[in-house]
Amino acid sequence: MVSWVLSGFADEIDADPAVQLAVLLALGAGHAEVRSAWGVNVVDLDDAQVAQLGSLVARHGMAVSAVASPIGKSDVFADPSVELARLRRVIAVGQRLGARYVRLFSFYRPAGVDVGSIRDIVLARMRAFADVAERESMVLVHENEKDIYGDVPSRVLDLIEGVGSAALRVAWDNANFVQVGVRPFTDGYAMLRPHLEYLQVKDALSDSGGVVPAGAGDGELPETLTALRDDGWTGFASLEPHLADPAFPGVLSGPRRFGEAASAFRSLTSSLGISLAAVS
Repeated sequence: MVSWVLSGFADEIDADPAVQLAVLLALGAGHAEVRSAWGVNVVDLDDAQVAQLGSLVARHGMAVSAVASPIGKSDVFADPSVELARLRRVIAVGQRLGARYVRLFSFYRPAGVDVGSIRDIVLARMRAFADVAERESMVLVHENEKDIYGDVPSRVLDLIEGVGSAALRVAWDNANFVQVGVRPFTDGYAMLRPHLEYLQVKDALSDSGGVVPAGAGDGELPETLTALRDDGWTGFASLEPHLADPAFPGVLSGPRRFGEAASAFRSLTSSLGISLAAVS
């Protein structure tokens, strides 16, 4: 049986990292993806908070799969030095937490600006990011997010191949592809599989764009996971449920709905002969 390593966006559970880690452990995950702790984004955590978070992770016998940074979720025409400095900080945080991966994006553009007109700027900025990651022996994983340059498979491919660095790889998100009118497996899998490094797990409905548990939407999760299994892919599968629970305001999912997402994904992977492990 193929085995993948289960992780999850811990701050979708609760703002308190102690609660985040306890719930992830109960769901069989030995890793956490860190986006925020105590309500503070990872890029803004101070050194004392990073040390405290690292101690909590170690105390729970866990590890950090990736730092889910907001880098590149900004205006492509903004001062590039600002985002580069933020990336350096995020990489330092990731290193202190023992993570190898940093999630990032490929920039928004102002209304009315044609996406093709920003290509060279995006590639130059991403190349600068990759240069930093190469020097620090870290891997940047680009998430396909709606309305950024790399929101559809063809532009994700252009970005990865245009930068041409082993330090810039793909974080694949089926739901985000659905939200921009893409059939993820049909339209993008063969194209992006050589660059696919990290799996972010959620699903979505094509008619509304609403996010649903894995396998309950139009994200072609069964086809994607089957192909990854047959290709021999191994790596982190990180739950990012985005399932709002009114009982837990202030977080994206809450523990109950996060558990629902974990259960759906585990059921789907089990039916495909894929096991989800706590460690690699």
